[in-house]
Amino acid sequence: MRALTSADPEAIGGHRLLARLGAGGMGVVYLARTPGGALVALKVIRAEHAADPDFRTRFRREVTAAGRLRGRWLVPVVAADAEAREPWLATEFVPGPTLTETVDGHGPWPEPAVLRLGGYLARTLADVHRAGLVHRDVKPGNVLLTLDGPRLIDFGIARAPGATALTESDVVIGSPGYLAPEQARTGAAEVGPPADVFALGCVLAYAASARRPFGTGNPAAVVFRTVHEPPDLTGVPEGTLRSWVERCLSKPPEDRPTAAELAAALEPAGEEPGPAGGPGETVADPGSWLPGAVVRVVAERAARALDVPPPGRDTLVTDSPPAAAPTRRRFLAAGGVAGALAAGGGLLAYGLGRGGTSAGGSPPVHTLGLHADLSGPGKETGRAHERAARLAVDRHNARDGTGFRLALDVADDGGTRDGAARVARRFADGTAVRAVLGPTTAAGTRAAAGVYRAAGLGFVLVGVDGAGVPQPAAHTMDTLCVTRAPEELLAAPLLRYLTDDRPVRRTAVVRDEGREAADFSLSLGENPPNDGIVTVHDTDDGIAAAVEAAVARDAEAVIYAGVSPERAARCARAMAAADFAGPRGGTWRTMTPAFLEAAGGTAGGWLCAAPFSDPAAPRDFAAAYRAAYGTTPPRWAPEAYDAVGLIAAAIARQKRTATDGTVDRGALAQELFRETYRGVAKELTFAQDDTHQLEPGGSLFLYQARGDTFAFLGPYG
Repeated sequence: MRALTSADPEAIGGHRLLARLGAGGMGVVYLARTPGGALVALKVIRAEHAADPDFRTRFRREVTAAGRLRGRWLVPVVAADAEAREPWLATEFVPGPTLTETVDGHGPWPEPAVLRLGGYLARTLADVHRAGLVHRDVKPGNVLLTLDGPRLIDFGIARAPGATALTESDVVIGSPGYLAPEQARTGAAEVGPPADVFALGCVLAYAASARRPFGTGNPAAVVFRTVHEPPDLTGVPEGTLRSWVERCLSKPPEDRPTAAELAAALEPAGEEPGPAGGPGETVADPGSWLPGAVVRVVAERAARALDVPPPGRDTLVTDSPPAAAPTRRRFLAAGGVAGALAAGGGLLAYGLGRGGTSAGGSPPVHTLGLHADLSGPGKETGRAHERAARLAVDRHNARDGTGFRLALDVADDGGTRDGAARVARRFADGTAVRAVLGPTTAAGTRAAAGVYRAAGLGFVLVGVDGAGVPQPAAHTMDTLCVTRAPEELLAAPLLRYLTDDRPVRRTAVVRDEGREAADFSLSLGENPPNDGIVTVHDTDDGIAAAVEAAVARDAEAVIYAGVSPERAARCARAMAAADFAGPRGGTWRTMTPAFLEAAGGTAGGWLCAAPFSDPAAPRDFAAAYRAAYGTTPPRWAPEAYDAVGLIAAAIARQKRTATDGTVDRGALAQELFRETYRGVAKELTFAQDDTHQLEPGGSLFLYQARGDTFAFLGPYG
């Protein structure tokens, strides 16, 4: 990173500029912070290029398309302005070395690691090609490495149309040695997906041999060899890898495999499991896909990236005295700004903060573990937790005067009990992780709870209520912190609504099958709204018959007790058929698009009691989430954000009370429950006894179906 110059603006598009990451013929790339506090790499296109109407049209079109791209190892565009005098786009930022740095510094990779790298990058390119895009500049300098997989950066959307490999005598556009023959002949604007596959073949040959298949030296000579001579694959091992590299480097584009074919061939050939997160992958510890020496480089780079320059223009962040600024030719030939950009949306530092300190007199770094299902059946919820946690960590680290920084160690349990136990052992056995956010599934919580408790490691549940988790033995410290109301209290918002907002005396419950339905019915029966009467009608003879019986008993409100959105929709339709117009509803289990679609016009007014707040209600949080990830926050995202804040507040309190300022795991776990934490989603207050139970007053919410969505009515109480 280099300090901003006097010519650089303070902000662009609401993003505060922090430092320069690099500059090239097309523009400047800045490290910037979004209004929500997340770090991004913001690329500004020079006005002379933007003055070309064809360039601006293509920039606008491809930024729109790239903004829709989603993939585990893609760097999404999170914000852009194609109409500005100098158009710009912002992508997620994560520190990580380039493939070039690791190969040049530590030598060629072993074949299994290259196969896995190739499989992941090929799958990423397949996603790009399905979206109708071509990357145009796949090269080692545009592949960044993180412990959970590679990141492909710097799409060709900011390249001049019609530019060939060589233009002016002092400027190289593109990357000779990784350009496909047709790129050199026809121009980058006309090439298709096979050009990316050719470039990927060059990348894999380089990773396996530390040699470029078409040599180095004068760019014109390199391009000539690319077009007319066979590749030099010395050092690429014979076998699967070499055969597929040779196919990728075929001169005729039609002779090359597609990216999807390449991914299908290389991923299984990697033998050892890689990072979780895609179809057919097994779960492995983060970093297991990388050579050992590279793992250390990745961790060190993540640690250094925590030293983001403070506001101002006099700070230079570097590990050595600044060198003379490179010439344009030197900069482009070295890969430009690619080595400074990566994806992932936050400062993920793995293995940081051992002992709670950092080098060089900077604030200590305390690592939080994120235990989530990121590749199994609960991966959508797990991803919401991860993204929100990253946002919270970035926001904390951006604040002045906190006295410490946070890092996040993410582990995927794959949604299995064995995976959850494995992740728990990893977090518990090491010394770096101070507290854990998760697990994100009930089964994972049951499998991990004993491990975390035995280690005295606090673990904070967001979307799991802890039901079914074995209780600790007497006099054993309980480190489980549950931040959501239990399922057994879900009747409370409906009870309040039917007592205060729409008072009724006669409430009917349509009880469906299952333990949840029975418990919910019992809860309403023991606490009748308005101290009235509750009747229960089972669905043994069908839902319509149960509704008919309820209406026949002069019910003023009908509540569906069950977990099936489709059967809840039948209940809504049956009530409409019976001309029932009173309050009706169920729990959050029915709060799905499937219910709205199946119920149709009869869904209107349907109430849903839920243990989560409206993700869009905290406006600042929702805006920050959209800025960081380009999408509206999903359920449980604000709660996960608050969980990080709860842990950070506990760390701050412990540091104030500890005589030596250290953070002890066991003491921190107990500190989680000490004081009320006012988060963006809700207020967290815990009982000051051995139960540590969450006070439910502000942790239960009510929604109502209106049109094609569920409107947030507010919190219970």
